[in-house]
Amino acid sequence: MGKKISLGKLVLLALEKTVDGYVGMEDFLYNPGFYIQGMREVPKSSLSQALKRLREKGYIEKVPDKKDESKIIFKLTQPGEEFLLLSKSEQEVKWDGKWRIVVFDIPEKNRAVRNILRSRLKLWGFSPWQQSVWASKKNLTNKLRSLVKDLGIEDWVLVIESENVGH
Repeated sequence: MGKKISLGKLVLLALEKTVDGYVGMEDFLYNPGFYIQGMREVPKSSLSQALKRLREKGYIEKVPDKKDESKIIFKLTQPGEEFLLLSKSEQEVKWDGKWRIVVFDIPEKNRAVRNILRSRLKLWGFSPWQQSVWASKKNLTNKLRSLVKDLGIEDWVLVIESENVGH
């Protein structure tokens, strides 16, 4: 028997599976099985509470419906996508056989940025092989390269994706 998943996580999974990342509250409430296989009736109060908590955490945001202002539409945010990615257990995500390796040598004068990189690597489930060499089986290459670019540390960081790691 599987572990019970919270309504909030089910909502995030539903948003993740939609084509454009948007779902109307009414659509989800009256037809949750369309978005999440095997899900039945959801009390409106429970759904409202789950949505409120997800908004407070920044995982979803309310967006206006340009056609009908009385409708409430929710969108999965970047932190929501990251939460889903990180919350999926190793058993849920089949390893594709590739290691993601990060090698960096960031100057001491940029210690703050180096600390940000290390904290993000820890958050994303990377393990240190050495002080400045980290690795993970999770497919986070694009997110990692985007972070490196956003932090402006491209000259000091190398991101490697490889199937050939070992002796």
